[in-house]
Amino acid sequence: MHSAVFLTEFGAIILGLGLLGRLAGRFHFSPIPLYLLAGLAFGTGGLLPMGASEEFVAIGAEIGVILLLLMLGLEYTASDLVSNLKTQYPAGLVDFALNAVPGAVAALLMGWGPVAAVVLAGVTWISSSGVIAKVMGDLGRVGNRETPVVLSILVLEDLAMAVYLPIITALLAGVSLAAGSATLAIALGVAGAVLFVAVRYGRHISRFVSSDDPEKLLLVVLGLTLLVAGIAQQLQVSAAVGAFLVGIALSGEVAEGTHTLLSPLRDLFAAVFFVFFGLHTDPASIPPVLLPALALAVVTAGTKIATGYWAAKRAGIGVKGRWRAGGTLVARGEFSIVIAGLAVTAGIEPALGPLATAYVLVLVVIGPLTARYTEPVAARIGRRRTPAGPVPAKAPFRPGSPEGLKAEAQDPAGRT
Repeated sequence: MHSAVFLTEFGAIILGLGLLGRLAGRFHFSPIPLYLLAGLAFGTGGLLPMGASEEFVAIGAEIGVILLLLMLGLEYTASDLVSNLKTQYPAGLVDFALNAVPGAVAALLMGWGPVAAVVLAGVTWISSSGVIAKVMGDLGRVGNRETPVVLSILVLEDLAMAVYLPIITALLAGVSLAAGSATLAIALGVAGAVLFVAVRYGRHISRFVSSDDPEKLLLVVLGLTLLVAGIAQQLQVSAAVGAFLVGIALSGEVAEGTHTLLSPLRDLFAAVFFVFFGLHTDPASIPPVLLPALALAVVTAGTKIATGYWAAKRAGIGVKGRWRAGGTLVARGEFSIVIAGLAVTAGIEPALGPLATAYVLVLVVIGPLTARYTEPVAARIGRRRTPAGPVPAKAPFRPGSPEGLKAEAQDPAGRT
């Protein structure tokens, strides 16, 4: 009976996702907000809670994030990553200053204390790599000139999580400085080792993975990605970072073949991830914290747009690309929820969980909209604000020239 209920619930989820995706496609709109609202309607406290398939959906959601980052990594080589990181690290610093500080200030203003301020700073700082990867794919912007800038900022944020998560875990647990330092050193060492292997031995990895049989290629790449992601997460490094590094380690025909094979799986599990997020959001917990969440969302949406604009301008991207880069970075998602979940489990501040949930829900819905419309809206406002210039005066004719003689014949008095 349990198996029958599970199949019914999960089948209904997949069918509903397909219909919502078709509806979004008809209106040329990203389906992500519809996926989230569907999860909100049928999750905890929703219209028709689903319980039998919850565990499977949770695993599918985690796989969805991993596949999204793997596919994003396949678009770039290891040398691209290293060069982008070398040139874009100032953008990472600007990103931290503009987007982490508002969260910390908001927590202190609400009287939540320094630990909660560090937590909320992380919630507002980190963009959703999963949402942004899906949005860029939906809008066909993966090959745009500003995409490497966006990617560099996301990678810097994901790598920063290898430092931030051990720190916040130690703060929440109240462990000693020595124990926290040891955890941080392990995380940094693992992240550095994986990056070194991807850069130095990427060609050998591609040769090992390569196969003319699509079935074998699919199994090897998927297994390798999940294995590396699991090991990375076990060692306090983001699973998303591990999956992304596997993607950049693969190149050439292997990367192209893997992209073709895994695209349908990515779309399926990515949709499950967004539904899972909505399923675990109780609608009743949102109204009490909605106003602070909206205010924080408006402020940090603006700071993310400013971050992307500044980074793209620094990289020599045109004005349209700068606005597209800024609008693309607005969405928050998986990392923000993970960070808030750690604080809620530790019992730091009861209102922090609902506030983070409402904040992420607002921005994960607004994010695809800002990615699509920030550039055209900015262009329209710019056209309205640009005053019509004066009519340029005609250059005077040289005396004695044919044009000058003709003008004098037409107007001997020299009137204009």
